[in-house]
Amino acid sequence: MNNEFIPVNIPLLDGNEKKYLNECIDTGWISSEGPFIKRFEDGFAAKMGRKHGIAVSNGSVALDTALIALGLQEGDEVIMPTFTIICCASAIIRVGAIPVLVDSDAIHWNMDVDLIESKITPKTKAIMVVHIYGIPVDMDKVLQIAQKYNLKIIEDAAEQHGQYYKERPVGSFGDISCFSFYPNKHITTGEGGMIATDNLELAERCRSLRNLSFQSERRFVHYELGYNYRLTNMQAAIGLAQLERMDEFVQKKRRIGEIYNDLLYNVKGIQLNLNETDYANSIYWVYGIVLKDEIPFDASEAIKKLEKIGVGARPFFWCMHEQPVFQKMNLFNDESHPVSENLARRGLYIPSGLGLTDEQVIVAANRFKSIFNGSF
Repeated sequence: MNNEFIPVNIPLLDGNEKKYLNECIDTGWISSEGPFIKRFEDGFAAKMGRKHGIAVSNGSVALDTALIALGLQEGDEVIMPTFTIICCASAIIRVGAIPVLVDSDAIHWNMDVDLIESKITPKTKAIMVVHIYGIPVDMDKVLQIAQKYNLKIIEDAAEQHGQYYKERPVGSFGDISCFSFYPNKHITTGEGGMIATDNLELAERCRSLRNLSFQSERRFVHYELGYNYRLTNMQAAIGLAQLERMDEFVQKKRRIGEIYNDLLYNVKGIQLNLNETDYANSIYWVYGIVLKDEIPFDASEAIKKLEKIGVGARPFFWCMHEQPVFQKMNLFNDESHPVSENLARRGLYIPSGLGLTDEQVIVAANRFKSIFNGSF
């Protein structure tokens, strides 16, 4: 263990994954048709408090499909956080709409919901909520604003499978919600995603769009251009096996968070992942840390230091208004979102994958502490 490199993520695949995959191979159902698709869709939707689930090939195309299905058009404005992954903004841009950015809250790192209302114009059509890392967005405030201005809510719950806001599952609030099953998520299918909604019309539209807009009456006659965004039966089989253990996985993530909290609480100069608010306990998708100004190096340097002593780490998201690709498009000119900018530069997360042992987490924590006492 002393010399072992501890990666930032290790997936946990020791349930029924092999059994269900063998069933796919034995029956020949290996493509995007097969019984595991519907079982996974229905089971996941039920866990998220939704009526309909639509499995797709990844979380990014889940967002793309959702925005098309909602009918967003050129010139429409969608309010979203600047501190998030780029696919949130790119999905908006691809439909011709305009992302309108909101800064983060410095404590829980989500979008600052108190800034949303000031961003609303006659062109505003929706709010894209992105639940960041461990604590969800304060949805009561978002719902009030959306109702007041008749706005749609797109809920990106990719990072918080199994999380609850008060007594309600995260992912059950938006008009439409999107999830990712990338290997570092609580539930993984390798690559994969899900769209969830209570609206039957939206669900049917998403199912059509993900499947080349085939028509039931004549398969190869098309009335619109769809996409090949299908998930395979084999991926769904893995997803179903993972879903069976979701509550266990959430408990393990929280245990990892508790270990880090116990070992790192007295390290000076760092802000730890928030443990709880009055509406949720952290689900610790990743264990995030922000270096305070008194630390003489930024997150990039900290990651290099950790790499040298055998600890994997990753930087936080980079802000949308500072993305070079969007600057080339003359988007977000002269915008400043100081909280998010600080998170992007001084935030990182350390090993927190479901496949990690308690011993690995303890070693990672102790090695992390060493970079602050000069013993690296």
